[in-house]
Amino acid sequence: MNINYNNGQWIVPDNPDIGLIIGDGIGIDVTPAAVKVIDAAVKKAYGRAINWVEIVVGEKAEKQFGNLLPQHSLEQIKQLRVVLKGPLTTPVAEGHRSLNVTLRQTFDLYQCVRPVRYFPGVPAPMKEPQLVDVVIFRENTEDVYAGIEWEKGTPAAQEIIAFLKLKGFTVRDDSGVGIKPISEFGSKRLVRAAAEFAVKNKRKNITLVHKGNIMKYTEGAFQQWGYDVLRKEFGDKIVFEEDLAGNELPAGKILVKHRIADSMFQQLLLRPDEYDVIATTNLNGDYLSDAAAAQVGGLGIAPGANIGDGIAIFEATHGSAPKHAGLDKANPGSVILSGVMMLELIGWTKAAELIIKGMERTIQNKTVTYDFERLLPGAKLVKCSQFAEEVIKNME
Repeated sequence: MNINYNNGQWIVPDNPDIGLIIGDGIGIDVTPAAVKVIDAAVKKAYGRAINWVEIVVGEKAEKQFGNLLPQHSLEQIKQLRVVLKGPLTTPVAEGHRSLNVTLRQTFDLYQCVRPVRYFPGVPAPMKEPQLVDVVIFRENTEDVYAGIEWEKGTPAAQEIIAFLKLKGFTVRDDSGVGIKPISEFGSKRLVRAAAEFAVKNKRKNITLVHKGNIMKYTEGAFQQWGYDVLRKEFGDKIVFEEDLAGNELPAGKILVKHRIADSMFQQLLLRPDEYDVIATTNLNGDYLSDAAAAQVGGLGIAPGANIGDGIAIFEATHGSAPKHAGLDKANPGSVILSGVMMLELIGWTKAAELIIKGMERTIQNKTVTYDFERLLPGAKLVKCSQFAEEVIKNME
């Protein structure tokens, strides 16, 4: 049976149909491994089963249907509502646009949610990686990712450049041109989602990250609109940093602050424990979430979700690494933990907790895939599929 969505609530049958996009490259290794772990946890926690429905997207779809993103696949996503997705390939500087971005825009998946935390035993470059525990809410549909750009020398690019010159801006004639839209609507709903998460999960603070000192009417407006919605809709639950004036935060209140994007990178390195929930624009969120993941061991264990009103796609945050495809060696942790986020969304928290327990024990036992094994003295090297089996064993 399909999962339904009504008045902001997910309605989940005991044995739901959930979409599965295997993905390109190492997707053929990591996605089945993750499914095996999720199935084991659901069975152990509830005696239930997920009915996985494959949705063909990416290179496999192009081979079968001559289209990277067939219309019937889009219809399946719309009908199923909840999807687990492996990595999809995006060419650089040529070829098709990102399928990941296309899916986000097609279904208005405006929240890119990236929790970043440390698993004890993971080799990490920081002295105290355990201090990193943030959940990043990245606006997912606007900013430069809107894909509004024109190639150098095209009539459209020349027309835009001519218009900008009339407005007094200096733009070289041999420029490619892109547009960066950031709306009040998009900004407010993203910040609202971050605040609702912070309240529900009793998080200690929310930080809006932007580059408003330079881009005042886009990034700066994001911060202003975010403050507006927080003040109007969450005023009884928050305190703005500017209003504390050196006083202590009242008990039960959530602290709200904002940081300039470049400064925030430094802050996460030097004082990561001072940050909790982060809400930011699309490009900043892309950089920041990957940088934060690097502090705790890399994208191999960094989950991600793209969530809209009634449709959610949970995905690996790393690339497709085609040179490793089919070798059964890649780390499936990102897809496994994205599956944890999926289980949490549908309310199956007991199964999610079992997977976390299995992951923690497996890593602490130093039973890891090659990416961690080469950095961990005394570690036991296992294949991708074997790592999944170890996680299942360690759920006990």
